Amino acid sequence: MKKPRVLIVEDESSIAELIAVNLRHNGFDPIWAEDGVSAQREIDSGLPDLILLDWMLPGQSGLVLARQWRKDARTKAVPILMLTARGDEPDKVAGLDAGADDYITKPFSTQEMLARIRAVLRRRAPEVVTERVEIGELALDTATHRVTWQGQSLKVGPTEFKLLAYLMQHAERVHSRSQLLDKVWGDHVYIEERTVDVHVKRLRESLGAAAAMVETVRGAGYRLTAQITA
Repeated sequence: MKKPRVLIVEDESSIAELIAVNLRHNGFDPIWAEDGVSAQREIDSGLPDLILLDWMLPGQSGLVLARQWRKDARTKAVPILMLTARGDEPDKVAGLDAGADDYITKPFSTQEMLARIRAVLRRRAPEVVTERVEIGELALDTATHRVTWQGQSLKVGPTEFKLLAYLMQHAERVHSRSQLLDKVWGDHVYIEERTVDVHVKRLRESLGAAAAMVETVRGAGYRLTAQITA
């Protein structure tokens, strides 16, 4: 059976070597790149199964590279795991927003790293929604990636779009944070539930006058409803 190829993008050779040795011993095929340029070269020669991407790199940061690879049709679906010394919530959210599937805060144990790599590799693909959903005067079209309220186009970020699509597809039902993580982000066992709150807040900001349709159900989670009470 073919070993999963893991591209390690890390400028500190001692850390990269340690990661590579552990991956090799656990049935993976590691490749090392010390910056964005050499990482791109490796990707061009053969697509990896997963990218372990350090946040702080010489030249382009991991954040910039993650965004770049998410925009490219060829690398769009390759799972990205961010390696970061930044444990702050806004930084984690920025990493996820840039397209990372998960993150590991340094220092981390080998077991934690392997568990997260395996979780990301086997994660369930987010649910596919029907092309067009309408709830009241709010409409979402997955084919054109558009959201409109009373006929007016709204600017909604990629993660918020997926969240809204799922909520609209299952309107009037209450979803816990863990359910939303599972269904919208996939099988991300390590992403903190507070991340959902951050994206719900952003979604409401994007929806403007329709923000009230996304209800917080105290102690239970969130629900999208057409029954807006004034």
